[in-house]
Amino acid sequence: MRVLALIVVLGAVAAWLATGAHRGWTKTSVEKKITDEVTGIEGIAYERRFVPGIDFLGAALAGAGALASLSFFFRNKPKPTIPD
Repeated sequence: MRVLALIVVLGAVAAWLATGAHRGWTKTSVEKKITDEVTGIEGIAYERRFVPGIDFLGAALAGAGALASLSFFFRNKPKPTIPD
């Protein structure tokens, strides 16, 4: 379980860094400035895109911490040794 927790942490950090390491809240749409071709006026359009934020990273780290802490409850009992 600890290995799985480590994989979750590494995967979450890699995904967060690969998508831009956004330090705000997670976004499902992003502003995009557009310019009208005829009038030249700038406007804002919203593009649907998932950008994981610091809350995404925190939730993944909390989940990995829960997995790691659960691993302490499921320890292998040592096998008794047979005397020679």
